[in-house]
Amino acid sequence: MKKTILLTLLMFLQTAWAEEKLDALIDGLHEDAHKGNFKSYFNRYTPNAVFLGTDKTERWTIEEFKEYAEPAFADGHGWTYKVVERNWGGEGNIRWFDEILFNEKLGHCRGTGVTKLINDEWKIVHYALTMLVPNSIAADVGLKTIEADNI
Repeated sequence: MKKTILLTLLMFLQTAWAEEKLDALIDGLHEDAHKGNFKSYFNRYTPNAVFLGTDKTERWTIEEFKEYAEPAFADGHGWTYKVVERNWGGEGNIRWFDEILFNEKLGHCRGTGVTKLINDEWKIVHYALTMLVPNSIAADVGLKTIEADNI
């Protein structure tokens, strides 16, 4: 009985420790983007990471994403997304998350990602940013994207 309680407690502490480290990773990502900290922002990703942006053409390797982001970060201001809420899933060395973000230009967005523990350090392997469209205007937005694609 004591072993079961001890194992349960250890698992709980390990999960809490991991989520604390993971939150620091993603919170730091957003802070680096806000402050335009190019090097530390991209050090949070694995070398083979993929970033998906809000446009259908924005599927970038991390090297391609660096090329896109460098001009935005050059003046010390990348982009600002404030975290509204975040959820974690997974276990062991692979964890995933979804978060609702707020951006002054795009409104509410959703970030989703996969992280991996590599050499005792959590890194982002995959990140996707999408705009959240209220159902009440989704059909209108859909029609606008169809029109834009046909231009």
